[in-house]
Parts: sequence; structure tokens; C-alpha cells
Amino acid sequence: MFRKILVANDGSEGAARALDAGLRLARSSRASVHMICVEEVQWLPATREEVIGDKDLADRRFAEVVAVAEAAARRHRIKLHSHVVVGHVVQAIVEFIASHRFDLLVVGFMGHSALYNRVIGGTTDRLVEHAPCTVMVVK
Repeated sequence: MFRKILVANDGSEGAARALDAGLRLARSSRASVHMICVEEVQWLPATREEVIGDKDLADRRFAEVVAVAEAAARRHRIKLHSHVVVGHVVQAIVEFIASHRFDLLVVGFMGHSALYNRVIGGTTDRLVEHAPCTVMVVK
């Protein structure tokens, strides 16, 4: 079925459900499972040091998310490969999928109002549209 699964995790309840689904699927299909957390960049960094500083901040911000996810993976008897990156969420995840050749992306659904989705657009919707692999959205 799937050989290489990527779970997107922002620390939300939806992401926790997606992680659980991804771990269960990985266990049943004997796939490798990776998790990506993206520290979103709101501005264009001017120097390499600013990028390094943002990466350090992201690592600290997502340390608890990674620890909780790795504990969940141990309960499922799955090795979880965790990745924390800095960038724009959709672009970073899509590029990560392409460069590492994942065949499934698992994401949590985050509901917003219809107006919000029409004006801003949903991250999940954009990932479904742009990901170069199958996408599973977990509610």
C-alpha cells in the first residue's frame, strides 16, 4: 500500500488525530513514518543568521510536540523520524514531500468558517491541491 508516510503536525488536536491515523496505517502497512513541523516565516529573512535563529526557535517551540509524538510512536512500536523546518507551511511541506519521495501525506482537518476559507483559504485545502502525493485528511 504505502511505503513512506509523512504526517504534518502543528501541535493541534487535529494534528494529534492525524498522527494517530498515520501511525496506525504505518504499523499495518509496515511503512516508514516521518513527521514534519513547520515554523512559519512571516517575513523575508535578511541574513543567514536570522534563518539559523528562526530554526533554533522552531526547534524549541516544537520540542514538546516532537516529544509527545515520539511517545505515541513508541506506544505503537513505530520508529518516528521527526523533522522541524522553517518556511511557509504549504510550500515547505510540498517541497519536503517531493525531495524525500513520500507517497502519503496525513494532515489534520482544522475547521474554520466558510468566510475564512473563502478569503484566506485553508492550509489543508492548499496541501490537498499542491501535494505531489496522496493526501489523507483526518477529522
